[in-house]
Amino acid sequence: MEKVAKVSRKDQILQALARMLEASPGERITTAALAKEVGVSEAALYRHFPSKARMFEGLIKFIEDTLFARITRILSEEQTAEMRCHNIMLLLLTFCDKNPGMTRLLTGDALAGETGRLRERIAQFYGRLEAQLKQVLREAQIRESMKTTISPAILANLLLAHCEGRLLQFVRSEFKDSPIENWNVQWEYIRRNMLAPYSVPSAEETNVSAIDDLSISD
Repeated sequence: MEKVAKVSRKDQILQALARMLEASPGERITTAALAKEVGVSEAALYRHFPSKARMFEGLIKFIEDTLFARITRILSEEQTAEMRCHNIMLLLLTFCDKNPGMTRLLTGDALAGETGRLRERIAQFYGRLEAQLKQVLREAQIRESMKTTISPAILANLLLAHCEGRLLQFVRSEFKDSPIENWNVQWEYIRRNMLAPYSVPSAEETNVSAIDDLSISD
């Protein structure tokens, strides 16, 4: 008979916190309410986590570990910048669609009134994600002889801003407007305007206008 892995008390606490974040959009979670949800005393909560901030950090770490492990796999499986960017963005949106409570952390909605280091941790998460997209786009210029229509840094920021906007809409709608709704249509528009083949202009084509165009998009 297959054994069922026992969930640790710490994991039970984090799972309960995630459920409460989803069940009570816009509301602040108290340790008293969390203890009641878990079925233990507040003192028992603090035996596993020294503060509520550490509980939130536990969820943020889960988000980071889950998403960046998948991103590593995407980079190994996909060879083109187009598919890498597509899959990384879709991964973030799908994860949030399946985990509404954690989306409140990623948008900062659940962190109002909490310690500043939690907001810094979320900012670091997005900074790391943006850096990954930028690296993918920069590598495309060498690996695929493709040139981004705007600079890789600006484009990476735009792609991330699109995702963040969808997540904010998801939270604002109290999880009614899925972040992956109409994704295929939106991605097709982004894809068409994201990358352009890069070729060195011939001597006849080289003129001041062409040079200006290259300098703007570098």
